[in-house]
Amino acid sequence: MEKKLPLFIVTGASGSGKSFVISELRRIMPEFDIFEYDNLIEFIGFDWEKMRNIWLRVARNIASSGRMTIICGTLMPWDLEECVDYHSFKHVYYLNLHCDDETRELRLRQRNWSEEMIQEHLSFAKWLIENADKAYKPPMPIVDTANHDVSEVAIQIKEWIQQYI
Repeated sequence: MEKKLPLFIVTGASGSGKSFVISELRRIMPEFDIFEYDNLIEFIGFDWEKMRNIWLRVARNIASSGRMTIICGTLMPWDLEECVDYHSFKHVYYLNLHCDDETRELRLRQRNWSEEMIQEHLSFAKWLIENADKAYKPPMPIVDTANHDVSEVAIQIKEWIQQYI
């Protein structure tokens, strides 16, 4: 039987910096395959269940070659646990990118988001903070993207991953 590898999820509410950190992560962690979860939207639309299953299948296939994967996107444990390939991984670890409300609002307004959507993601960001140690095993660490530049955020993500490999 093949050795199972862990899967790493960099999550967070919209506007937290998940997409922004990917290039720097790829630069400092070339031994990992790193993907932006939302990249499939233009091909399959907003079928989140299908998207989760596709990404876990991709990560499983990468793991079969002995490489590990980082997926940057808003993913919840109970959703991933329903995926066909979930049990192909030793463990799925989550890290939350977070920024203060003012920074998130500014970032989302620059994307021309509606007031309703901004408020929804402010609430979701708060939920992630409040449930980081309840809904995630092990507890989900939080990295501040408002007060650290992208290279510092990427280094913190790398250090978090290194404790599990």
